[in-house]
Amino acid sequence: MIYNLVIYIYLFGVKVAGLFSAKPAKMVKGHREVFDILRNKIDKNARYIWFHAASLGEFEQGRPLIERIRKEHPEYKILQTFFSPSGYEVRKNYQGADLVCYLPFDTPRNVRRFVELANPCMVFFIKYEFWQNYLNELHRRGIPTYSVSSIFRPNQIFFRWYGKRYSEVLRTFAHLFVQNEVSKELLATIGVTDVTVVGDTRFDRVLDICHQAKQLPLVEKFKGDSLTFVAGSSWGPDEDIFIKYFNEHPEMKLVIAPHVVSDSHLKEILDKVKRPCIRYTEATEENVTQADCLIIDCYGLLSSIYRYGEISYIGGGFGVGIHNVLEAAVYGIPVIFGPNNKKFREAQHLLEQKGGFEVTGYDDFKRLMDKFLSDEAYLQQAGKAAGNYVNHNAGALEKIMKDITL
Repeated sequence: MIYNLVIYIYLFGVKVAGLFSAKPAKMVKGHREVFDILRNKIDKNARYIWFHAASLGEFEQGRPLIERIRKEHPEYKILQTFFSPSGYEVRKNYQGADLVCYLPFDTPRNVRRFVELANPCMVFFIKYEFWQNYLNELHRRGIPTYSVSSIFRPNQIFFRWYGKRYSEVLRTFAHLFVQNEVSKELLATIGVTDVTVVGDTRFDRVLDICHQAKQLPLVEKFKGDSLTFVAGSSWGPDEDIFIKYFNEHPEMKLVIAPHVVSDSHLKEILDKVKRPCIRYTEATEENVTQADCLIIDCYGLLSSIYRYGEISYIGGGFGVGIHNVLEAAVYGIPVIFGPNNKKFREAQHLLEQKGGFEVTGYDDFKRLMDKFLSDEAYLQQAGKAAGNYVNHNAGALEKIMKDITL
């Protein structure tokens, strides 16, 4: 009863917020349309495997599993759901799924309607998704449900005295595929033992991306034989640091893929750069060779662009928190980032392996870059450490596939 009350309060809050903000308004509208979508588009003669991710990051963790099942078991159809617009709006046309929609709020009525219409034969909830009513209903119907890439910490409600009843929801899973031993040990303290440590599927995902990286002739032409620094998902404070260094070092080239691609932000970057610069959408085979700085003013290329760099920088560390470090590290190049990285496990591990480097300001950055540019062996060693970290932690997908019955 307490759980349901919280859900109804949350639902009311989102509806109120939707009156004033576009994001919750999209969520409310999307949740309202789900049942019509299911009634009209679900193939009642097909067997669906349902994947649920809260948002885009969790979806990327589940994606390797979706695509493996899609490839090896075409007899199943895939239903992909999201809770947040930041996931749904980006992946609503994802070709790896037969149907993509929102997951309605976890009220008893919504749950019964959704499960009845979707009628999945197997379910995968990614990382932190523990919706009590959905999980109880799936368990009651005997539908095997798995938790993938989940990670547990002592301060979570499951391990507090007041969360004992809620922790029962974890017993509804047929199996939990967790990221580390700590999670397995914590679950054992509350009697949850259907657990396997497999690691994080994100490592498998970035390896897939690396193997499928696009050839970008314009970027290759721009790079030539020059040492190239690739800055991904950068924000203003990041750009203040690496652009200043770039302006003073003609021996290097710079590729910037800003997190926000807007006219105002692109103008700010162009004002800071004091060397020949060109936007990707305006580049040609002739003029790109005359530029020292290439600004990626479109989306979808960054994960392939890292392959052209010798050194990478991941933005966000002076504000919201760093973005995806693995997309760069997979190419065997060192990864630099700002100080807001403590909550990012991969960044911490890269620091330990000496494939990642934290900078707190320009002076830190200058010292590190001077070392990279003057010591080829040091640069190569750092890049090798970053690549090895990704390769040594891959393999979660294979472990999961061995333990599920399709």
